[in-house]
Formats: sequence, C-alpha cells, structure tokens
Amino acid sequence: MFHCHKKLCCENFFLAFLMASALISVGITLGVLVVLFTETFIFFEQVSWRDFLFDTKWTPLFASKHFGIWPLLAGTFLTSAIAMAVALPFGILAAVYLSEFATSKTRRILKPLLEILSGVPTVVYGYFALVFLTPLLQQFVPGLSGFNALSPGLIMGMMIIPLVCSLSEDALYAVPMHLREAAYALGAGKVTTICRVVIPAAYSGIKASVVLAISRAIGETMIVTLAAGQQPQLTLDPRVPIETMTAYIVQVSMGDTPRGTIEYQSIFVVGATLFAITFIINYLLGAKRRTS
Repeated sequence: MFHCHKKLCCENFFLAFLMASALISVGITLGVLVVLFTETFIFFEQVSWRDFLFDTKWTPLFASKHFGIWPLLAGTFLTSAIAMAVALPFGILAAVYLSEFATSKTRRILKPLLEILSGVPTVVYGYFALVFLTPLLQQFVPGLSGFNALSPGLIMGMMIIPLVCSLSEDALYAVPMHLREAAYALGAGKVTTICRVVIPAAYSGIKASVVLAISRAIGETMIVTLAAGQQPQLTLDPRVPIETMTAYIVQVSMGDTPRGTIEYQSIFVVGATLFAITFIINYLLGAKRRTS
C-alpha cells in the first residue's frame, strides 16, 4: 500500500513537472510577444501606417528619416530566394541519393559528414562569404560589389542543405518498403518508383523541411550582417549591397542608439514584421498540409 502511494506521488510530481515546463515555454513566448507588440504600438503612435507601407526608403538612423519597410523586405527575400535556390534542389537530391541509392555503409558515413555543415557557427560562414566567396565571384560576375546579396545567399543555401537533406532523407527512408516493391511488381524502374511513389509518399515530410528551411533563411542574421552590407535598397539586383531585417536589428542593437527613441523602437516593428512573415508562411503551409 505504501509502495503504491509512493509510486502515485512520483507520477503526479513528474506530471506536474512536465506541465510546468510546458507552461513556462508558453509564458516566455507570450511575454516576448507582449513586449514586441507593445513597442510596435508605440512606434506606430509616431509613424503612420502609410509611411511604413508605402514609403520606398528606410533611413531611421539618418537626419532625414524614412520608415518604408520595403527595402528591408526586398533584401530579406532576395537573400532567402538565392539560399532556397541552392538548398532545396541540392538538399532534396542528396536526400534521394542517401535514401534510395547509397549503401548502408555509405549512408552512415556521408550523412554525419553532411550534418557537420550545420554545426559550423554562422559567423564563420559570414566571414567565408566576405573574404573568400565574394572575391572569387568578382572574377566571374561583372559589377559585383564587395558587399552584395549574392554571396551571403549562396552561403546560406550551403548552410541550409544539411537541414533539408536530413529531414527529407528521414521522410523518404520512412516510406514503407512494400510500396516500392508494389511499384517494381508493376514493372516500374528505380527512377520511376522514386518519382511516382516514394517522393509523393514522403511529400509531407519533405514539405516540412522546406518550411523550416525558408524560416531559417529569413531569420538568418550573422551571414547577411557580415557579407551583405548595411545599405537598405529597394532592388532585386543581387550584385549590390542590401540590408535584411535581421541585419538592421543587429545594427541598431549595437548600443549606440538611445533607448526609447524612435530609432530604438524601429527594431521592434522590424521584429514584428519578421515574426508575422514567418508565422504566415508556417500557417499557410501547415493549413495546406492539413487539408491535403
């Protein structure tokens, strides 16, 4: 009887500990959102929505201040698009090779080696883009500036490849073998089975890796801060300096901007915009996955 009572107390304590952990996580998230949107509200008491949405310049730190968010959005989407153009095809193809073609020994060797790339600090990637890749690309890309969107975009893509590869490979590897065998029994070849059976069956897992990759690219900070420059321009030319939303937050957070000023509060409205973009992307793709 005493033993059963002691066991029940331990289970209740463990359950309470798990619930407290979940509540703390939710509480921290709510606290961050409250601070973020409170400061954003204060920002919009001094800056109109029209200036924020329709002005094409972003110069809060200059004497002549403009608060149009589009230059930062353009820089963020430009570097993210370049990163996705690199990470998605290479990551998914590498996942298909590891799952469907590589031997078990090759898979055990290559997958950990590939995942080492994701363990490299992003500041190292940023300096690599600045001091190695940009000078190399300047020999082939005419008009490429020392700070540009192309180099950090490519490096971000390389950094994200292990994420896409690992998650997609897990999804492909989890497809039941009898689906492949059924396709072979109907006369399908290896490539046809992969394209028509395996990849569609693993589609939800592959799509989850794509969503995480997009969020990772949009939120990346150090690479774009070091290699993209800090010149917010409304352009889609990858050869010129740009500034992303995360890079601007870093620039203002260096300590030179007085607390409570409009320049200081501008980082919260940029953060809120960044949060809204990633939330919308995750929600839309998640809703599509649920409906499918």
